[in-house]
Amino acid sequence: MRAHRLYRFHAAGFKLIAYLATTMLLLTASLAAQQTNCEEGAGPLSKDQPSGVSPQQIIEKFSARESSLKQAQMNYTYVMDITVQSLEGQTVTGEFRQVSTIHWEHGARKEIVSFAPQSTLRGIWLGKEDFEDIYRSPFILAREDLSQYTLLYSGQQRVDEVETYVFEVAPKLIEKGKRYFQGRVWVDKVDAVVLKACGKSVPDSIAQPSQKKKKRRGVVEENITPTVVTYRELIDGKYWFPTYVRSDDTIHFSTNDVRVREIIKYKEYKLWDGTSSTTAQTPARPKKK
Repeated sequence: MRAHRLYRFHAAGFKLIAYLATTMLLLTASLAAQQTNCEEGAGPLSKDQPSGVSPQQIIEKFSARESSLKQAQMNYTYVMDITVQSLEGQTVTGEFRQVSTIHWEHGARKEIVSFAPQSTLRGIWLGKEDFEDIYRSPFILAREDLSQYTLLYSGQQRVDEVETYVFEVAPKLIEKGKRYFQGRVWVDKVDAVVLKACGKSVPDSIAQPSQKKKKRRGVVEENITPTVVTYRELIDGKYWFPTYVRSDDTIHFSTNDVRVREIIKYKEYKLWDGTSSTTAQTPARPKKK
């Protein structure tokens, strides 16, 4: 499951209140505490410095490729298959499912929903912010976004059969109403492209002690994001587009824990010719319980 990421889940019965800013050290500890395995398929991490190139040069090179990737994705149509499950132990207690086709028109994202049964999730529900995070979960660190982030070179690591550079990523400053990626990216040493990312969307919003008293007068919500792993594949021999996002996390709300599993598949990438005859629709939203 996810992961890829990256979105906020709303605890049934809590209220969005505040964000506790995190540091790079807290980021490492947070990722280690999650069930989602960021290190799956990876070998030991070497702390060796890059040879013949500086970390900053690597960042500049892969962020430029990310900008090209971001632009190229707008020329494609693809199917986005979303599954979010609530679990108790190994038992699935509820599910949200949605399948849609995505394309872009004049820089605007268009979506055609083909499958969206009623959500049966238990203990959580998905709101507007959650869907915004879902759609941005395949994090792309474009050159134009670099000024918003601190990137720290972590070392070198073999992922499956590929040698990579590893960078920790965290937002420099959290602005109200904006969402950011916080986590780790793996960059191909040869082609300087991002092959994998693991992290979450921030900020989280957790109930403070003073706010918990408000439960007597009304509903209080919390929004907490699970950690997701995003994998990419080479499409048309040119672009390393995201194809698979996975997460399996226990979300720790103030009064209860909910295990959440998420899988997002991106498939059937095709160059879009602009002749789609189907009317784009607004995604179905599950009703709050």
